[in-house]
Amino acid sequence: MNIRQHITALVAAAMLLGCTSSAPGRGVYMLLDTSGTYTEHLNKAQSVVNYLLGNLTSGDSFAVARIDSGSFSEKDILMRATFDARPSVANDQKRSFKKTIDTFAGSARGASHTDITGGLLQAVEWLNEVGPGQKTVLIFSDMDEDLQKGQIRDFPLDLRGFHVVALNVTKLNKDNVDPRIYLDRLEHWKKRVEEGGGTWQVINDLERLDAIIQDT
Repeated sequence: MNIRQHITALVAAAMLLGCTSSAPGRGVYMLLDTSGTYTEHLNKAQSVVNYLLGNLTSGDSFAVARIDSGSFSEKDILMRATFDARPSVANDQKRSFKKTIDTFAGSARGASHTDITGGLLQAVEWLNEVGPGQKTVLIFSDMDEDLQKGQIRDFPLDLRGFHVVALNVTKLNKDNVDPRIYLDRLEHWKKRVEEGGGTWQVINDLERLDAIIQDT
């Protein structure tokens, strides 16, 4: 074996060792609805973020982004991290994460539109790039999409390998008048997610947050 062949063999062995020595972690991307009065619920979202920070471990990836008038943009990602294997570094990452989200929640202003699909697309893009073994998208929203004029979002979504969870889906005034509107809204999103190859879940009781971790 000549020198070039020997180096090539060593590189290949190192790559193989790297692939087998660290199992892919979990990836969670959380979308926060900032439309209208839904910003009043951000204190509940903070509780979810804190819970996840306490349960995600080294190698897991976590991102939080806002849903606003046009959410398919990296500028809407408030914080993102893959937690370090060193506990002290991971703890610093989590403290910084919490501080950023707390600051945002204390100053967030209501958006004029709600681009849920755009936020979902951005979540898929980021999680695919990070490449965790398990991919979960949390949508903290009333799930009432309100697009700007001219925005096109009526197309299939590729959600194969993704688990999408709608959190704290509050009922709007129109839902109280006709509950079928609320049920139809949830059914619409369930159908979109499942037609894209993903799985769908609704959790309105935030005391059941353990279900998020168990499913990721």
